[in-house]
Amino acid sequence: MSRDFGVGDIEWEAGTLRVSGKGRYQVRLPLPQDVGDSILEYLACRVLTRECDHVFVRNIAPYRPFKSGDGVSSAVRCAMKRAGIVSPAKGAHVLRHTAATQMLRHGVPLDQIGLVLRHRGIDTTAYYAKANVNLLKEIAQPWPEAL
Repeated sequence: MSRDFGVGDIEWEAGTLRVSGKGRYQVRLPLPQDVGDSILEYLACRVLTRECDHVFVRNIAPYRPFKSGDGVSSAVRCAMKRAGIVSPAKGAHVLRHTAATQMLRHGVPLDQIGLVLRHRGIDTTAYYAKANVNLLKEIAQPWPEAL
C-alpha cells in the first residue's frame, strides 16, 4: 500500500475498507463481520496513540506507526520463522498468495480475485492463485458448442 491503513479507511456502515495502492489507485473491499469484529477488539486493547489514526502501530515504545511499509511483512516473517514454515514467498506476499489460492478453491473466478488483489492483468492473478489445472478442470464450464 502506498500509505498506512487508517481508521478513516474503514467504512463501518457500508461494511467496506478503502484501500489505496500504487498510483493512488483506490478500491473498496468488503469488510466481513468477523474481520470487523477482530479490528474492533484490536483497537480496544492496543496502546493508544494520539498522534495519528493508523490502525496498526508498533507494540513496543515508542508507540507509533511503522517507520516503513514493511511492518506487516516483518511480522509475517517472524511468525513464519517461529512456526517453522519454510516458503519461497516471504512476508506479506505470502498472505496475498494464500488469499488468492483460497478464493480459487472456493470457486471465486480469477477476474474477481484480481479485483480483490488489485491486479491489472489476469496473468498476475493466476500466478498469485497458483492456478491448479486439475481444480480448474473440475469447475470449468463446457463450451455450448462442445455439447
